[in-house]
Formats: sequence, structure tokens, C-alpha cells
Amino acid sequence: MNSPLLYLIRKPKVTIDNPPLLILLHGVGSNENDLFSLSDFLPDSFMIVSVRGPITLGRDRYGWYEISFLGGIPKIDSEQQKSSHQIILKFIDYLKTNYQFNSKQIWIGGFSQGAVMSYSVGLEHPDRIKGIIALSGRLLDETKNNIVIDQESKGQRIYIAHGTNDTVIPVTSARASKDFLDKVGFVPIYKEYAEGHTISREMLKDLVSWLEKELE
Repeated sequence: MNSPLLYLIRKPKVTIDNPPLLILLHGVGSNENDLFSLSDFLPDSFMIVSVRGPITLGRDRYGWYEISFLGGIPKIDSEQQKSSHQIILKFIDYLKTNYQFNSKQIWIGGFSQGAVMSYSVGLEHPDRIKGIIALSGRLLDETKNNIVIDQESKGQRIYIAHGTNDTVIPVTSARASKDFLDKVGFVPIYKEYAEGHTISREMLKDLVSWLEKELE
């Protein structure tokens, strides 16, 4: 089975038979190298896989779906989003057949559009995804409609971080996502920073601390 997506991998830095897996999804117009640059700072026990989006937007620029701004209102290509969602699930199956890791400890996280996809895949498949990391992202209405709330999904770990000065995805979107998750029974960790559309050192430091506690 060939991989349905291109990716970079960092094996665990410690000897461990069944490591937890962290899948990283970049934002629109970026590539797999972007979030992979954070891998040295992330917990040593993780197997980390940084993935390239399937849609080519330009040289070294990729995405998970395209967005149009006709009429000044952003509208996503829902079919592309659904397709990327399914491709990510196939990619997880590919990883299971090619690498040794703990299938009960699969985490998915991303930045911006990658966070949108992490919400989508994670929340719609709580049987497959242990935890979700959403950095500077938002919840799609389509994802909200597809969530099935049960004991398994309520056990998911969710971490949300967003900059209050974000002009790409406003912090109000992150707050609305948190409010929705609270309302339906999740218990997300939510943090705001005086930042724009970026991952600051403080954001990364707090994320790493959270992950380390979750793995204890």
C-alpha cells in the first residue's frame, strides 16, 4: 500500500515499543516542513508525522481545500474538504500497516486550515483519535453537524490556542468553537495569546506542557 499523502516522520527519541502518534497538519499555502520544524520541541516519546496537503496551490504551497471570497465572505470548497478528510483517514490506515505505534494514542493537530481538518477528523472519529490540537483554527458547521456525542467522544482531549490579534481567523471563531464544544459535553483546554495568526514560543511551550501531562 502506497502512502496517500507525502509526509515527514520523527521517530520517538526514547526507546518505546508502542509510542503515541502525533499527526501534524499545516495551514493553507504551506507544506509538511512547516510544523515539522516544531518536532524537536515536542515530547520525546511521540512518533511525529507531518503531512502535506493533497491540493497543490503553487510551488511548495499546498492545502486541504480551497477557499473563495466572492462577495467578501469566505466560502470553503466542501467537496475538497470531505475528500481531504477521507484521505487523512486512509493515511492513518497506511501508518498502521507500516509503523509500530499505539493505536489507542493517536493525536491529530494543526495550524489554521490544519486545525480545521484536525477538528473534522478528530471529532467525527473519536474511536480513532485520542486527542485534538487546534492552533488558530475554527470548527466548521459541517463538522458540528457530524459529531456524535457519546462516552467515547466525551473522553477526547482537546487543546485550543488562538491569538487575540489574529486577522486571518478571528479569535471570535475560536471562542465560538470552544463554546460549542462546552455546550455539547466536551471539556476543551482553551488559551488565548496577544498574538496574530502564528504559533508563538509561549503557545508552543504551553502546548508541550499540556501534552506531557496528558502522556503521564
